[in-house]
Amino acid sequence: MTDPTPSPAQPKYVGGNAALDFANSLRGRDDGVPRGDYLAGYDDLVAWGEGAGLIDRREARRLRVGAGRRPREAAQAFARAIALRETIYRIFRAQADGRRSARADLDALNTALSVALPHQVLVGTEGGFGWAWEDSPALDRLLWPVLKAAAELLTSDRLPRVRECGGDHCGWLFLDETKNRSRRWCEMSVCGNRAKARRHYDRLRHASG
Repeated sequence: MTDPTPSPAQPKYVGGNAALDFANSLRGRDDGVPRGDYLAGYDDLVAWGEGAGLIDRREARRLRVGAGRRPREAAQAFARAIALRETIYRIFRAQADGRRSARADLDALNTALSVALPHQVLVGTEGGFGWAWEDSPALDRLLWPVLKAAAELLTSDRLPRVRECGGDHCGWLFLDETKNRSRRWCEMSVCGNRAKARRHYDRLRHASG
């Protein structure tokens, strides 16, 4: 049967958390294995971060200029980003499945956090003070808020709400914010409709048989 709804041409942000959205920055997964990556290089990573609201247009432009001047460093930052994405996916998928996360993945996340979190600074706000990220030329700075989002979710009471989409070849992660915790799909209009169409097709096939 042909998939009634093709994967979107651009990333979507339906996870409810920046870390989950980062884990979803590909078209889908087959039993955890990435399929159809949206991120083919550093420029795509910057575009994803801007689309997720982690950096603004000015910061995105500055990162692209920096990457153009330091292509080797940009390639290394991109490789670290993809490795981090898979680490985050494995950690939260284990939680969604009711399993313990692998020690090696937690170690990798803690190592990345030890680099990112020292770049937070207190700044004055209209109502008092708040946290912000210091100005930095680091090409992987857009991953710092992703790491913080992952740590905050892992230590929050929302962690049991992490789900993996039940759609075939999807594997996207999301926070189930429904009152009865009944959400099954990353998007009802995509994976939910695919499942409905597949059930309809199966009924017709069995009826004709």
